[in-house]
Amino acid sequence: TKWNACPLIHFPHCIYIHFFRFIKIPGKNSEFNIASIINRFYRLFRLILTIAKKNEIKKIVIIGPESTGKSTLCKQLSLHYHANWCPEFAREYLLKNGMNYTYADLLKIAKGQIALEEECIQSAEISQQSAVGNQQSESLHKLTTHYLPAGRQGSLLFIDTDMYVMKVWCEFVFGKSHKWITEQIESRKYDLYLLCNVDLPWVKDELREYPDLVTREKLYHIYKNLLTNQSVPWVDISGGYEERLDKAISATDNLFKK
Repeated sequence: TKWNACPLIHFPHCIYIHFFRFIKIPGKNSEFNIASIINRFYRLFRLILTIAKKNEIKKIVIIGPESTGKSTLCKQLSLHYHANWCPEFAREYLLKNGMNYTYADLLKIAKGQIALEEECIQSAEISQQSAVGNQQSESLHKLTTHYLPAGRQGSLLFIDTDMYVMKVWCEFVFGKSHKWITEQIESRKYDLYLLCNVDLPWVKDELREYPDLVTREKLYHIYKNLLTNQSVPWVDISGGYEERLDKAISATDNLFKK
């Protein structure tokens, strides 16, 4: 987490105010015990790190073939958690420029997606900092009583499409992918992937290309293979719209139990 985005910047004074109360440095009439002091320093340090980790923005990516309910799921999760979500840049680009896209266009779309994602991350950080600031007085008390807030903590950002989608798109249509896209896959960090299955009916759309189930299943297994061979947790999202939302909420809630 960048320092200027770290939730701790909103309450470092609470550490100073309650430092002696938490550490309990021995007074003049107390027996000096250096081991006890070191232990208390360590506990305070661990508590600070735990609070910072609990308040990190967790980025959840929704991916999968076209017409699998990705955007719908993003909107539903955003409403459920009162969280930000990042839309798909490709839709805006193709509506403006048409479907006769080139290999070079896909790089422009990829860069547009990353730029949009960065804007959404900054927005989520501002929202998070504001929320932490509003709860500052409560944090003062909880810090000194060794207690962390119950329930969902920190901010969430739901992302409709990432560079895995761009990689699959490039390779499936043109047989190759841009190096820049690969570099983004390697450098960008996410907390959870939700892979939307193809068991929803295909819905016709001016931007959709693959109505046949065989092609959709082929693309789904390409995504599944990519996620299986990387380290970020992922969950298969299948069933009707309500079942999909329930699975996605369960997977998201599990992030805060770790």
